[in-house]
Amino acid sequence: MSYLEYTVKTVPAGWRKALYLNWPLILLLSAVASVGFLMLYSVAGGSFEPWAEPQIKRYALGLAAMFVVAMVPIWFWRNMSVLAYLVSVGLLVMVEFFGTVGMGAQRWIDLGFMRLQPSELMKITLVMILAAYYDWLPMKKASRPLWVLLPVVLILIPTGLVLTQPDLGTAILLLTGGGLMMFLAGVHWAYFGAVIAAGCGFVVTVFKSRGTDWQLLEDYQFRRIDTFIDPSSDPLGAGYHITQAKIAMGSGGWTGRGFMQGTQSRLNFLPEKHTDFVFNTLAEEFGFLGGISLLILYVLILVFCVVAALQNRDRFSSLLTLGIGLTFFLYFAVNMSMVMGLAPVVGVPLPLVSYGGSAMLVLMVAFGLVQSAHIHRPR
Repeated sequence: MSYLEYTVKTVPAGWRKALYLNWPLILLLSAVASVGFLMLYSVAGGSFEPWAEPQIKRYALGLAAMFVVAMVPIWFWRNMSVLAYLVSVGLLVMVEFFGTVGMGAQRWIDLGFMRLQPSELMKITLVMILAAYYDWLPMKKASRPLWVLLPVVLILIPTGLVLTQPDLGTAILLLTGGGLMMFLAGVHWAYFGAVIAAGCGFVVTVFKSRGTDWQLLEDYQFRRIDTFIDPSSDPLGAGYHITQAKIAMGSGGWTGRGFMQGTQSRLNFLPEKHTDFVFNTLAEEFGFLGGISLLILYVLILVFCVVAALQNRDRFSSLLTLGIGLTFFLYFAVNMSMVMGLAPVVGVPLPLVSYGGSAMLVLMVAFGLVQSAHIHRPR
């Protein structure tokens, strides 16, 4: 009998599942969140208020939620996938009628003690229902047109609702994440080739619609594209955000200016320094080494998700774990790309680092699902 088997048998039954938790993954998540606490403390001028303290409380709540979700058998979450998806769609519809407006967009539902952003919840429930669908569907049917249509509809419904808020960044994440789930499930590559070709045609149509009666994007979204192409064209207007972000990153050099010594954030030149552009604050204060260290932590979390998916023997758990890992990847890849000027600014937070309640709590619940699949896999 191995030491682990002996330990498991001597631990009370109610606590045995905790021994099977992926503890290295929990440590990595805590390390990333701690980076966020540090940066929120810094941008507040050396104070836990107004951002760091609420973020710490949210992470503690999220960690507790992760443990609760992890203890529940994975088959239960598979059976709850359809209900979770329908609830998320219902919440997105509620946003249209009862949503709270902030920064020119109607994306939140005010619950009193917090503001819930249903589009964040949808990122995970969409992965859940697609994983359940392809677990139910025989692999030989995955590429047949009739069976491809249903997941496409499941993806397009929330994407359309999110676009009306408007929230282009989250809509792109939903569309991309859903497409990647279909690819992982074995849908033939020809479908994706057709979608890419149609996407190119849509991009051309979008640009041709500018200034017409049938304009497809909002004016501010076109300004973001202009800014991405040439930030210097309007350095004090639409290009201000990305220009200041690049200055902050460049001034950090290799090792940074030092903790709480960043001039761009301390003097409020850097906009949204506690949310979308918190990575620039990190790069200014800790330099290239600090930025690459955070990126390594993100990649390690992604690697743990991939390894856990390969160890799972049932299709639902594998697809769910990979889907959550890819969603997490899209979060930090899109955010880092936009704050470095490699992609248009679309308002995607840096996972577990940017200030925000909905994104953090939803991500921790998502990793609870990963842990549930890990704990309850056949051994």
